[in-house]
Amino acid sequence: MPGIAQMVASLGGMAQKQQLVALGARDLDLTHAVKRGEVQRARQGWYTTLPENDPRVRAVRVGGRLTGISAVIALGGWVFGRHSLHVSVHDNAARLRTPWNRHIRIKGRRIDGLVLHWDDAAVASRGDATMVDLRDALLRVVLDEELETAVAALDWALHTGRIDQIDFADIIHALPVRLRWIRDWVDERSQALTESLARVRLRQSGHDVVSQVALGDLQQIDLVIDDLVGFEVDGEEHHRDTFESDRSKDLDIAASHLHNIRPSARQVFFEWPRVLLAVETAIADRRRAQP
Repeated sequence: MPGIAQMVASLGGMAQKQQLVALGARDLDLTHAVKRGEVQRARQGWYTTLPENDPRVRAVRVGGRLTGISAVIALGGWVFGRHSLHVSVHDNAARLRTPWNRHIRIKGRRIDGLVLHWDDAAVASRGDATMVDLRDALLRVVLDEELETAVAALDWALHTGRIDQIDFADIIHALPVRLRWIRDWVDERSQALTESLARVRLRQSGHDVVSQVALGDLQQIDLVIDDLVGFEVDGEEHHRDTFESDRSKDLDIAASHLHNIRPSARQVFFEWPRVLLAVETAIADRRRAQP
C-alpha cells in the first residue's frame, strides 16, 4: 500500500478521511502520518500535503473552498494587488473555523481578511475539493470586484483557454442584467495583466483602444489609442535579450505614424496618472499637428 502522503498527493494534495480509507488507510496510519509530519490536518477529517499557508488549505480549514478572486489567484490568473480570502461555503454550513486555526470557530459571519459566500447546491456540485468551478469563481469576481479587476480576470481566462466563448456567454447570462455590459470590456486578445489594466483605464478616460494591432507581418502593437499612440508595456523584469528587438519595434511603430509610448509594468501599476498624462499629451500634440 502506498504511504498516506502519497495517497493524499495523488488526490490533488487534499483528501477527506473516507477517500483515504477507501484506498486502504487505517486510523493508526493517519495518526502516525500526522505525527511524523508527512501530512497535516487542514480540518477534522481532512488531510493535506499542501503548505500551511496555501490559500486552498485555509479555505478548507474554514469549511469551504476557494472562490472569486482567490480562486483566480490560486490558478495563476492576472490579478493586481492584495485581496481578502474568498471562501465558498454551503448555504447551510455550520462549525466554520478561522483560516488560521482549525480549533477556533468563526463567530458570526464577519472576520477580517475573510469573505464568506453562502452558495447553493448547484455551486457545491461543481469544482473540486479545494476550489469552486472557475466559471462560478469568475461570476463571483464580476459581482464583487472593481471593473479593471474583473476584466483582467476574464481576459486571462479567455486568453489562456481556461474558458471558451460558450463559458463566457454562460457567465454573462448568469449576471444580473445591470452588469451584463461588462462583456463589451473583455478582450481575449489581451496578453498580460498590464495590457488589461491599461486598456480599461484608458477606456474609462474616454479613449478608443484596440488590442494587438498588426505591425507588419510578424509583430503586433499591444494597444493603439485613438489611432494616434502605439502603447507597449515592458514586463516587470525587462530582460537584456529583448532590448534590441523592443527598440526595433519602437522604430517600426514610429514609422507607422504613431507616437510610441513604452511604460514599465511598475509605472502602469503604481504611476498611472503619470502614464495617462503622457498619453493624453501625445494625443493632443498629434491632433494639433494634423491639418
